[in-house]
Amino acid sequence: MNNFEELGLAAPILRALAESGYTTPTPIQAQAIPLVRTGRDLLGIAQTGTGKTAAFALPILDRLSAEGGRPPRGGCRALVLAPTRELAAQIAESFRTYGKHLGLSVAVIFGGVGYGPQRHALAGGIDILVATPGRLEDLIGERSARLDKANILVLDEADQMLDKGFLPAIRRLVRLLPNAPTRQTLFFSATMPTEIGTLAREILTDPDRVAVAPVASTAERVAQRALLVEQNGKRALLAEVLRAPGVGRALVFSRTKHGADRIVKQLEQDGLAASAIHGNKSQNQRERSLAAFKDGTAPILVATDIAARGIDIDDVTHVVQYDMPDVPETYVHRIGRTARAGASGEAVALIGPEDLDSLKAVEKLTRQDIPRQDRREDQSKPMKAVALAPRGGRGQQQRGPRPQQNAGPTRAGGGGKPQPAQAPRGGPPGAAARGADASRRRAAEAPRRDRGWAGGDFRDAPRRQGGR
Repeated sequence: MNNFEELGLAAPILRALAESGYTTPTPIQAQAIPLVRTGRDLLGIAQTGTGKTAAFALPILDRLSAEGGRPPRGGCRALVLAPTRELAAQIAESFRTYGKHLGLSVAVIFGGVGYGPQRHALAGGIDILVATPGRLEDLIGERSARLDKANILVLDEADQMLDKGFLPAIRRLVRLLPNAPTRQTLFFSATMPTEIGTLAREILTDPDRVAVAPVASTAERVAQRALLVEQNGKRALLAEVLRAPGVGRALVFSRTKHGADRIVKQLEQDGLAASAIHGNKSQNQRERSLAAFKDGTAPILVATDIAARGIDIDDVTHVVQYDMPDVPETYVHRIGRTARAGASGEAVALIGPEDLDSLKAVEKLTRQDIPRQDRREDQSKPMKAVALAPRGGRGQQQRGPRPQQNAGPTRAGGGGKPQPAQAPRGGPPGAAARGADASRRRAAEAPRRDRGWAGGDFRDAPRRQGGR
């Protein structure tokens, strides 16, 4: 398909696309838009950077515009659920851009900010509501929001929802929506683990399927390389990589939030402008970091995996793995931040002894060998893997001890695995058991309390997600 006109979209949408410089649909847009316009459910498998947002936003705007009518007070006509506030904000902005000549209302809801403006926006009704699960559940709980008139549901980045522990919240929210066939559901995910496949079967009715890239494949235009280096040589090598010709905007990934802050300080000492984004940053701090990254004030953004998906910034030339991820699929999502919108990019992994196993896991997942270059001072001896302490969280390998200062955070950056409470010596019988029970209850309630790190209220995100 050569142009958007062939998709049959309304003239005001085509006008907005032309004004934004979009002329040719991406493969997922060309395949998904005609199917979505029929009203059928859709299961879309696509990696980041393929144009998923427009694939569902354009036909939704087209349908709502054609149907007309007013949204229900306190409710919405279409609901889009996203795992992070950055992604939610970007989806809402895309709807506004593509629908700017339609007069449809768009609102975005996420945690980390005040409730007042969000309650006010919902009061009169919203055509398109983009939300993270935690804050939306909070507003429903206080009767500021309703979903009984939302006839379109989009679940974006479903596998990231799983990683952040949001599946129970999603199931609760789906029960508040109209049932099929009244509701059209669009389900998008980059990977399809068992739990996500089960959820898709639960909420989709006889869906069409669109897959534009093999599961866990890396973007074709990303040139990958791995630089072997001793752990204490990573700092100097990172500065060298970022000073190389052709480096424009660069994303650097750290395993932990404290590591991200330390890397920023080191880069600044090396004369490189950088900023950090992670779960400990306030919403205003995160927005300032992203703004500095976009305008070039700080063209290096050091991030934890909160930024692995959901940050859609053009012209990111390089993605650097300062720390390899614990889950190999995350590597694919990280490097998907470059080579977007048809551009090319480069992914560089700094591989210390403790990263060798992770590199091999990525190569096994993606079924490709990543070219290696030995940058160690002593290259006469083969590099041997160094075991790491387990970081907690789903799907991690058991590894050996790490230095004490790095032992606390969990895989996705949480505050560590909850430990059973211990009764004081000589305390009343059964106190330790009661403390352990209380600890287990706190752990079970964590998805309810901490959902906001990933996009809801900061009281409300999975504990294992909070520390990076």
